[in-house]
Amino acid sequence: MNEATPMDAARAQLAEYRASIDNIDAALIHMLAERFRCTKAVGVLKAKHDLPPADPAREGQQIARLRQLAQDAHLDPDFAEKFLNFIIREVIRHHEAIASGNQTNP
Repeated sequence: MNEATPMDAARAQLAEYRASIDNIDAALIHMLAERFRCTKAVGVLKAKHDLPPADPAREGQQIARLRQLAQDAHLDPDFAEKFLNFIIREVIRHHEAIASGNQTNP
């Protein structure tokens, strides 16, 4: 009879962790897709009413809100802010493209 070694147990645990990570990554992608679907609608609305692509006051509120959420979730708030800033830059780029009539990129 073959007994499982500690290395076998470690490999099995690693596979379980990786399966969870893969599921989370898939969920993140779907959530980001939905978020960008919504922000595209915001961009269309802003372009229709000649509003600026960026809203620094809203961005500041969101950064503060997400930093607090990150802290509450025991996630590095600096990382959360960097992540949100990346998303905000992409959203603004999409809004600028929509406002200029170039919607092929977003």
